[in-house]
Amino acid sequence: MGLLFAIANISGGILLGLATLDKWDGDSNFFNKIAGLLAPFQTAIGLALVILGILNFKLIAIVSILGGILLLTHVFGKVPALETSLRKLSAALMPFKAIIGIALLVLGVLALF
Repeated sequence: MGLLFAIANISGGILLGLATLDKWDGDSNFFNKIAGLLAPFQTAIGLALVILGILNFKLIAIVSILGGILLLTHVFGKVPALETSLRKLSAALMPFKAIIGIALLVLGVLALF
């Protein structure tokens, strides 16, 4: 489960931190290409981050859960009972999207070692 959690963190980190990673990348568009491959799996990655974050609950897992919530923003309308509160939480986290993404990427890479 640790490897799956690390991969989910790295994938979520790339998707959420793309704006910052693209600036660091320059002209090669490496991160844009990876994000293009990962984009269809955004919901699955978000769910994995939330579920594995809850199962592995540690201080580090909080970042994963927050990243998962940001990646699941587009499906909150399908949960009418929680939609309002989840959208408010997501809106409050949105200014920190890139920071959470980079943190997920770093934590995921560190977990591989």
